[in-house]
Amino acid sequence: FHCRFFVAVLAGGCAGMCVDLTLFPLDTIKTRLQSQQGFYKAGGFRGIYAGVPSAAVGSFPNAAAFFVTYECTKSLLGAGGALAAPHVAPVTNMLAASLGEIVACLIRVPTEVVKQRTQACPSSATYNILLTTLREEGVGGLYRGYFSTVLREIPFSLVQFPLWEYLKVYSVLSK
Repeated sequence: FHCRFFVAVLAGGCAGMCVDLTLFPLDTIKTRLQSQQGFYKAGGFRGIYAGVPSAAVGSFPNAAAFFVTYECTKSLLGAGGALAAPHVAPVTNMLAASLGEIVACLIRVPTEVVKQRTQACPSSATYNILLTTLREEGVGGLYRGYFSTVLREIPFSLVQFPLWEYLKVYSVLSK
């Protein structure tokens, strides 16, 4: 169990961080295109890495939290009882992935709030955006959009993780 826990932390954290940092410029462009002030007033192509510190700080723990929760939940649900049967594995994977998203969003949403606000206002430092948000809105300001983010992420996981697990087994069986 301990080995699988550490593998989930390291593999999930590293993979998530690599994806987030690689795709960061595309995310900045998307955020600025959606900005009420318009793309060019929000910074255009200037400061394309504005907000990357919050993404870098939150990326590893966010992905690690998801995969640890996913793997642990999957192990607990599959350890016995009705959810241990092979034909019920997709349901177990769906439940584990959904819980993983709920936990990961506790880290993801605050970093996303700060990151997006920094992307839309590239002249402000990430740290200043964080302090302003806390001063003006409190901790709740960092969780603005938490439930809508969870509701957005869960449908992806409901499809992605049962399929992922099926394809892992299928690829092993086909060798």
